[in-house]
Amino acid sequence: MLPAGIGMQEYRVSPRERLVLSTIIDLYVATGEPVSSQAVARLFENREGLSSATVRNVMAALGEAGLLDQPHTSAGRVPTPLAFRYHVAQLQQSAHSGSPAAANLSDERREQIEDSFSGITSPLQYLERTSHVLAALSSGLGIAAATSPIQQFLEHIHFSRLSAGRVLAVLVTRAGAVQDRLLALDRDLSYDDLELAARYLNENFRGWPMERIRTEVTRRIEAERAEYQQRLRALEDLCRQGALASDPATPTIYVEGMANLLAGELDRERLRQMLIALEAKQQLVELLNAYVDARQHDVRVIVGLEGQSIPSMPELVLIGAPARIGAENMGTVAVIAPTRMQYREMMQAVSYIARLSDRVFSERLAADRITDVPPQ
Repeated sequence: MLPAGIGMQEYRVSPRERLVLSTIIDLYVATGEPVSSQAVARLFENREGLSSATVRNVMAALGEAGLLDQPHTSAGRVPTPLAFRYHVAQLQQSAHSGSPAAANLSDERREQIEDSFSGITSPLQYLERTSHVLAALSSGLGIAAATSPIQQFLEHIHFSRLSAGRVLAVLVTRAGAVQDRLLALDRDLSYDDLELAARYLNENFRGWPMERIRTEVTRRIEAERAEYQQRLRALEDLCRQGALASDPATPTIYVEGMANLLAGELDRERLRQMLIALEAKQQLVELLNAYVDARQHDVRVIVGLEGQSIPSMPELVLIGAPARIGAENMGTVAVIAPTRMQYREMMQAVSYIARLSDRVFSERLAADRITDVPPQ
């Protein structure tokens, strides 16, 4: 059997076998039940050369080739991971050749997707919304990961004194992300100190990028230390302990739809182990990086997930693509779902959402460079 992601060039599947296999996959995806030769034959009863006996022989050959499996002696056949890989390869070949079978998303589905992204104003918002949209479309996991730390702009910050020398910083970005940071200080700050520091940041730096705020706060502390000694001393302590710091070691990644997979018919214990592994964001990023190349332009489909940090899951499929803004790679959008899925529609949806990011933001780039630059 071929490893995950490899095509079927070594296998010679005849046109008749291809037709029967495609029909079996469609029936299995629709019903979730093993497919009998009689069910296939009924669909071809008016087609010469595809009698029940012929269909049985074709299905037997497909079984010997590792493309069909028979769960029980008296049951019908189900497609194997290898069959789904072959099916995906056929869909991709049709897409590249411009075949009518590779029709794009329906107008209704495109409008549904575009409506889901209305009101988006930042890449982080786009990625977060993507995880929700893909989870809903796939009934699986919707995943969106930023390639690198995305510049974040301050909307509001609040400090809460927890105990002597311990402060909780709650930072809200313009993208709507809320970040909690526990700060351990060398000295105790009063409620008034924290209120003054928060007010100073909110009144002077709302809408500024975090990196620029840290630089400007340092400059002002040196220039205005004598005039604002008490206020800026507290602010200096808070900033030194990371109140406005970004953590490049923590990937920005959004995952939605864990319950979708748990509600399915997969191996519950192995799935539980995999989901626990994927809760560690770094492992999920490694999984995406292993399968989705930022340089690729087409959607990538991997049938059968496996990796050093996760249990092997041949019953799961990853469909992913890089999302770009112009020539810059913004991140990766992906779906992890059971093999029993509508491949053509999900491949098209992932591809469309990945390309939609460029359309949403490219027209705003010139304006953003002007409006988001803080005053000098």
